[in-house]
Amino acid sequence: MKSCASILFALIAALTLSAAKPKSPAADLVLKNGNIYTVNDARPKAEAVAIKGDRIVFVGSDRGAQAYVGKDTRVVDLNGKTVVPGMTDAHHHLFGVGFREITLNLEGITSLEGFLIKVKARVDQARPGEWVTGRGWIETFWKPPVFPTREDLDRIAPNNPVFLDRADGHGAVANSAALKIAGVDKNTPNPFGGEISKDKQSGEPNGMLLDAAQDLVQRHIPGPTAEQTERALLLGVKRNIELGWTQVQDAGGSYAEVALLRKLYSAGKLKLRVYRALSAPGKEAQRLFSEGPILGEHGHRLTVRSVKLYADGSLGSRSAALLEPYSDKPDTSGFMTIKEEDLRPFLEEALRKGVQIETHAIGDRGNRFILDAYERAFKVVPIRERKIREPRWRIEHSQIINPADIPRFAKLGVIPSMQPSHAIGDLHFAPSRLGIKRLTGAYAWSSLIRSGSIIPGGSDAPVERGEPMIEFYAAVARKDMKGFSGEGWHPEEAVTREQALKMFTIWPAFAAFEEKLRGSIEVGKLADFTILSADIMKIPETEILKTRCVMTVIGGEIVYENK
Repeated sequence: MKSCASILFALIAALTLSAAKPKSPAADLVLKNGNIYTVNDARPKAEAVAIKGDRIVFVGSDRGAQAYVGKDTRVVDLNGKTVVPGMTDAHHHLFGVGFREITLNLEGITSLEGFLIKVKARVDQARPGEWVTGRGWIETFWKPPVFPTREDLDRIAPNNPVFLDRADGHGAVANSAALKIAGVDKNTPNPFGGEISKDKQSGEPNGMLLDAAQDLVQRHIPGPTAEQTERALLLGVKRNIELGWTQVQDAGGSYAEVALLRKLYSAGKLKLRVYRALSAPGKEAQRLFSEGPILGEHGHRLTVRSVKLYADGSLGSRSAALLEPYSDKPDTSGFMTIKEEDLRPFLEEALRKGVQIETHAIGDRGNRFILDAYERAFKVVPIRERKIREPRWRIEHSQIINPADIPRFAKLGVIPSMQPSHAIGDLHFAPSRLGIKRLTGAYAWSSLIRSGSIIPGGSDAPVERGEPMIEFYAAVARKDMKGFSGEGWHPEEAVTREQALKMFTIWPAFAAFEEKLRGSIEVGKLADFTILSADIMKIPETEILKTRCVMTVIGGEIVYENK
């Protein structure tokens, strides 16, 4: 028989060994049996992750994850489904997406006749004198591809003011009743940064209003109620989460909208992360300069540290500022929507206050103008005078760039924030707008990456549909959704699937100063995941468009599950 002393010694040894190898703390959630792409070069693939609270505590094998399973741990068997870091839409208009769902949605209409039929159906439901508004039409797919006119609208809406935004938001058509309310006639001058399109013979407005000219009518349209605004926000958030977005970088807005976001976060009604820019220049930007940023409120769900400027218009509306005239309308080269003398002091103050700048620029003249302005500001305000050493200023869209300007982005540390779906839509009309030669610098993703830039990818919804699989497909295929790619469309500018995944994960995180917090699946980072029905890194290109989000996880919480 063993002595009492030897038995005691064995017990002490066992207890000591147990203390030396503590068991892993039980996780709240374990996802196992997955096909996980981590976007972490040190461990690019995994089978399982474990989450405690809102953070990742383990990334590795199914066997290794078992150590984190306790009696209260929820374990989800993914059955081989693909997991990527929570996807981010780096250029989005959240309230606009919601309002698109509750107003007249004119997406997908393929003819002027179809456009008028849909508008008339809404007019017939309206009271006499009630405004009829909507968004989403785009004439480039019509035959012939011509803008609608006020006369077209007058035939179907003689008693209601009508104002309908083009899909890109840089043009709108109004009927005679709306123009009359706004006092817009043949003698009304073009505002700076905008154009009232007029009939060449009569000089009368033809109904099309570009960029700043839209405000002449918009200011007379009754604004939405508080209830409508909240409903639109909740609809937009619901749609995004079901699509697999875990964060949207919201390009421009007001403090009133920030207040609504805070209210709904506090009430537990919002889960989506929002990185918000305020509209600039003006009172919203000045308030940010004065009060400073909002950083990571509500569990890193709300950040406000940026302002959004506009340099020019859009290519579809021919208001993007080009270095040479439009090939299909040689009497215009577009126009700038901001003056250099106004921009200079604003940029310098932003550097000193630590405010990130995001500027809309589409044409090659618009992009060069902003690169020049940023460069001047960086020289005038040296690093020692800046609140943030690396400001990470952005150019939103960066669609048409003179090839000589492509390397300047990386050299200056300016981030080209781009939306792949713009390229596969614009390929149907950009060659006529620009001519074949200027397509060399159009949507030049691969060239920008090779020059040292990163490209946070977005959708610009509601300008585009706002679906992550469309954006991923567009980036890697550079073809429209039917597989078409036109003459001179430079297929070499498509990106690899690894680059495309970074465009919607770690690169938007960097653009938001959050690369140490999210954007890849690593221990210590926020537990945000997008779970997909198919392996988008391996399936044929056309199958990407059929892939669906089956689960969205934000901060360790399953916020959407397709059952």
